[in-house]
Amino acid sequence: MGIFFSEEKIKKEDNKIKNIKSRFILKKIFDNLETKKKLSLIKLNKNIMERLNINIKDYNEYFETEIEINPDNDEIFCSNIINIDDESSRKYYHIYFDDNKEEIQRNYFTSDEKIKIIKIIIDYPIKSLRGLFRRCIGICSINFKKFNRNDINNMSRMFHLCRSLKELNLKNFNTNNVTDMSCMFGGCSSLKELNLINFNTENVTDMSSMFYGCSSLKELNLKNFNTNNVTYMSLMFCDCSSLIELNLNNFNTYNVTHMSSMFSGCLSLIELNLNNFNTNNVTYMSEMFFGCKALKELNINNFNTENADVKNMFCNCSVELIKKIKMKYKNIPKIAFCDYS
Repeated sequence: MGIFFSEEKIKKEDNKIKNIKSRFILKKIFDNLETKKKLSLIKLNKNIMERLNINIKDYNEYFETEIEINPDNDEIFCSNIINIDDESSRKYYHIYFDDNKEEIQRNYFTSDEKIKIIKIIIDYPIKSLRGLFRRCIGICSINFKKFNRNDINNMSRMFHLCRSLKELNLKNFNTNNVTDMSCMFGGCSSLKELNLINFNTENVTDMSSMFYGCSSLKELNLKNFNTNNVTYMSLMFCDCSSLIELNLNNFNTYNVTHMSSMFSGCLSLIELNLNNFNTNNVTYMSEMFFGCKALKELNINNFNTENADVKNMFCNCSVELIKKIKMKYKNIPKIAFCDYS
């Protein structure tokens, strides 16, 4: 078992163990935290860690996540608090109501409970947080107080359909190794602000429907987004009906293949900066700007639509925009407009 010692081995090589630097052993333990079996072995070997003068809390903090949730008690329903796809992982998250030291053995609350704070601790190194709060419609606030994780690769649908969510604190969030952010905030229709300034998206390949249906967002700062590896952007901002402007000047879309309905339903969008968009590899652009009624101007000089599906690309856009597009960009096929004329 490598670094896991039996009591017999401890007695036999006691002097050697005493001379080993504790942090080195701790790193070895972390490097081998791949299965529940190994985690349980570490717990069984707590005495070894103490012998090496390692604080037992140190290894917990390596992957511990602490999340504080405030429920919306004005709503009358039974609601989930958290979802973990892997049922066998249930014992690795802990839920406390109103900072009660007693752990609650359920992941939901009901309308007759007047709970103010819910604390969730996940202390097992799971790789995916897919659908973690999906359909948790009774939550109005989520605060990631601690997020010591660098191994999460999937955040797809993480906050999907959290329709009552008004506050979301992602200040301590770590997204360094995430590859899938599809529909991450989809359906968060009450969210008015979203601070993603600390997001690292350099490994993300899928951003489809990421902000789909965030109908209360009036602004969105994505200037730090790295989209070098993204291939899917379909429905990314679809039905963000309150967005007034969106500057995507920093977006690298060289590898993107799907942009269908990307800005569809952005009814309030007055300004959209796509100056640096490269669509050479895009094959799907249907309904890309469908219903952008407030948009009067659009620079698509770098757009290549030759091999792409552009059906209804500008359907239901403002008359002024359609007129300018038809006049300036002769390469846009008729099928891109509702009347095909």
